[in-house]
Amino acid sequence: MKARIAVGVLLIGSLVLMACSGGTTTSAASVDASSHQVLTPDQLHDMLASQDVYLVNVHVPYEGEIPGTDAFIAYTEIASKLNDLPFGDQPVVIYCRSGNMSGVAADAMVAAGAPPFYELSGGYYAWQNAGYPLRTTNA
Repeated sequence: MKARIAVGVLLIGSLVLMACSGGTTTSAASVDASSHQVLTPDQLHDMLASQDVYLVNVHVPYEGEIPGTDAFIAYTEIASKLNDLPFGDQPVVIYCRSGNMSGVAADAMVAAGAPPFYELSGGYYAWQNAGYPLRTTNA
């Protein structure tokens, strides 16, 4: 009986802590000034169809791109090049091949105080797997 009460207390305590953790969700239209929004390929496709988006490929070495990409900035250098990006003028979206390098770049950008920006989840592999076009060096 005491064991069940202890388990119940632990479960309730865990739920209270999770509810009070301060976690928030954001939509593609509303991004906290100190964070970024992760987009699915479909969300990025819709964004590209309705807005002028600034696409940045951060993958090193170059292996391909989403058509319409505006810049290639190495994921290791992007935090030092924030002033080169058109924050406020248009949405800035970073991506790489699989999402690993863009994740590192996103963390560095947030740490450097970047304004709101977006990151493509899964990179251009996910983009291509969703049926959207990809331009490669061989094309």
